[in-house]
Amino acid sequence: MSESEERVRDEGYDDFLDAVAEGEGFYLECPEGHGWLPPRRVCPECGATDLEEVPLPESGAVETFTTVHVASPEFVEDTPYVTAVADFGAVRLTGQIWDVEPDAVEVGLEVTPDVGETETAGERVLMFRPY
Repeated sequence: MSESEERVRDEGYDDFLDAVAEGEGFYLECPEGHGWLPPRRVCPECGATDLEEVPLPESGAVETFTTVHVASPEFVEDTPYVTAVADFGAVRLTGQIWDVEPDAVEVGLEVTPDVGETETAGERVLMFRPY
């Protein structure tokens, strides 16, 4: 990314990625126990505004995934890659699976969240590594 294309910071999302990268991932939880990912100011489930940062579990399990072979231009050099939804208890995260061959990914694979960069655009993304 050139200096003229400097990335605009998305406060809630980038704060979340920064925390995950530092091993301090979190989610937001209301008094009723509903979990959400930042940025949130109100619980969509119950309307509570008293949201507390709760540590993200160390690991989660892949619930579903897809292997992308033909990507949009922003990810063309990254193919093939696996995008997965992983269950981390109160929240589900969507990210790319790294350090695992696409054919070896399966439902139930235990993963840990991390942050990486796409090959094509150098954009930060939420990723999962085997746990």
